[in-house]
Amino acid sequence: MEHVAQSLISGIVVGSIYALVALGFVLIYKSTAVINFAQGELLMFGAYICLTLVTVMKLPFIVSFVVTLLAAAMLGFLLERLFLRPMIGEPIISVIMLTIGLASLMQGFIHVIWGSDTMVFPAIFSQEPLRFAGIAISQVYVYSVAAAVICLLLFNLYFRFSSSGIAMRAVANDQQAAQAMGISISKIFAIAWAIAAIVAGIGGILIGNINGVNTSLSSFGLKVFPAVILGGLDSIPGAILGGFIIGILEALSGIYLDPLFEGGTKEVVPFIVLVIILMIKPYGLFGTEEIEKI
Repeated sequence: MEHVAQSLISGIVVGSIYALVALGFVLIYKSTAVINFAQGELLMFGAYICLTLVTVMKLPFIVSFVVTLLAAAMLGFLLERLFLRPMIGEPIISVIMLTIGLASLMQGFIHVIWGSDTMVFPAIFSQEPLRFAGIAISQVYVYSVAAAVICLLLFNLYFRFSSSGIAMRAVANDQQAAQAMGISISKIFAIAWAIAAIVAGIGGILIGNINGVNTSLSSFGLKVFPAVILGGLDSIPGAILGGFIIGILEALSGIYLDPLFEGGTKEVVPFIVLVIILMIKPYGLFGTEEIEKI
């Protein structure tokens, strides 16, 4: 029973990071109708930048964390300004293919600079586990969940009460109406990409502290995609819920299915869920159904 509890805790931790990274997918899709397949590479970028600042520059972790978020925001702005903005008005499939190209470009760039060896953060959190109801929980797990939940709450407040957050919601609902009200669509697109890069960077730092940092981190972004589809591509609450559900499903499959299939089910289960969702509920649990009248 303790083993099951430990696995569920691990699933909740990973699910909280999935939810955070999924937020970036949804923001870009709601604002621009584009699915960003470079989200995993943005996550990897954040992890490597923070690790370099901590281990090479010898900066305190908190300072490195803040600098990484600033660097991620700048990268998001640059990607939108240099690559995505010239594609405005082009077919959506062309823009999606561009994000796939950006993913390959960024992965190659990161591989050249940092290589492919696994690197680890120094012991930032105490190695002494915390105990709840007799279950030992690593402190890095506790801090990761807390950081992810706090970030999700802060972004929720930002969308609800800040002027740019309200403008983003207006653009997501109706771009033409928002533009008629004087909202700069290009500015909102840039902010959406910057925030997506920031949440990906936070996710990269958190998962890097748990599993180490290497180029396989980019696959984490792809594993978030089933969570986004589950919740609904245009639903922020759905993305958050989907992240937790996929994280817990992975943990449960590791307990109950891995022994039956000799391992590997954790990597497959999210995509099986993705196929089932698309067959039963194509717009996800909370996605907006689009009905086209002819």
